[in-house]
Amino acid sequence: MIETVKTYLDVFGEKPKVKAWGPGRVNLIGEHTDYNEGYVLPLAVDCGVFIVGKERKDGKVVLYSPDYGTEVQFSSENLQRDPENPWSDYFKGVLEQFQKRGMAFKGCQAVLKSNLPQGAGLSSSAALEVASAVFLEQVTGFALQDLELVKAAQAAENQFVGVQCGIMDQFVSYFGKEANALLIDCRSLDYQWVAMPPSLKVVVCNTGVKRRLASSAYNKRRGECEEGVKIFSAVLPGVHSLRDVSPADFIKHQNLLPADIRKRCRHVVFENQRVLDTIKALSSGDLEKLRLLLLASHDSLRDDYEVSCAELDMLVEIARKNEKTAGGRMTGAGFGGCTVNLVPEEEVESFRREAVRVYEKTFGKLETYVFSPADGAKYFLAKQNIKLKI
Repeated sequence: MIETVKTYLDVFGEKPKVKAWGPGRVNLIGEHTDYNEGYVLPLAVDCGVFIVGKERKDGKVVLYSPDYGTEVQFSSENLQRDPENPWSDYFKGVLEQFQKRGMAFKGCQAVLKSNLPQGAGLSSSAALEVASAVFLEQVTGFALQDLELVKAAQAAENQFVGVQCGIMDQFVSYFGKEANALLIDCRSLDYQWVAMPPSLKVVVCNTGVKRRLASSAYNKRRGECEEGVKIFSAVLPGVHSLRDVSPADFIKHQNLLPADIRKRCRHVVFENQRVLDTIKALSSGDLEKLRLLLLASHDSLRDDYEVSCAELDMLVEIARKNEKTAGGRMTGAGFGGCTVNLVPEEEVESFRREAVRVYEKTFGKLETYVFSPADGAKYFLAKQNIKLKI
């Protein structure tokens, strides 16, 4: 935050009056369950996006990004996507959503700075959207209900930016809580915090592999899940999504499903159960059970959902062979991206060195990051003297 304020002083020649924060996130378990109305268990991380600034009176918006070294100016009455500065589109999208909801706006100026690793799949877009939403509330005095703010941030990405993301990323960026993961029911949007063992650090390993074919494969997986729902609903009353199919139901009726659809549905049904079992393991401090659940989640994503790749598989095998970890798995849509690993604090450096040593023999450079569960935007401003990696 100090660096961001200093940049604002350099750019605008005065101190900012408003500050906001939106953290990135990593999903601990519950992959490809969100669009099947299931459960997810993400956590906010202690890196994200800071925005500092103040209100203007001329209807103009002036944004500066030290990360890109560029400034953009636009009118709040003429919001258009900017191909040369796409980072500004996320702020514009949130501004548009707030104005649709009745916010009176006179303009603003701000510095936006991120310390999230670029391209690591830690949801920098949601962090920016949520930080923008909180910033606009602070600047204008226009406040939305918490869930409506999250929905506005998601709608900004869906409708203005044009990415059809689910609500998980914005949800945890806003509602995340220090030292906790966040269980989200993707049907009801009910949520609860789940305490994380303080002895464990979150180590993210970034393959550097861009998500090849992720978009077309994602759409295909969604279609296969929907086909599975049609088949289950014919024999099980009350089935509206795979969320409604229990493991026992699946086992009883799985032979009705074509082979590929059976595999996709098996992953989702049992992944939902793994999320619930993970909460029990965390609550009881059963780290061996936690380890088995995370590894089983990856095996299912690799074999049943078929969204892994050789790079991700190698990293998970490194975690599997290291019995001192509490497990690891791919996180995110798949076909590249990152793994998430739970590692005792005293083992973090040796785990990172071994991962780099083994991975780089075959695949080249590996970046690793260490995080702790952090406060979301809702709780950040309420705390004083918060220490963040900025």
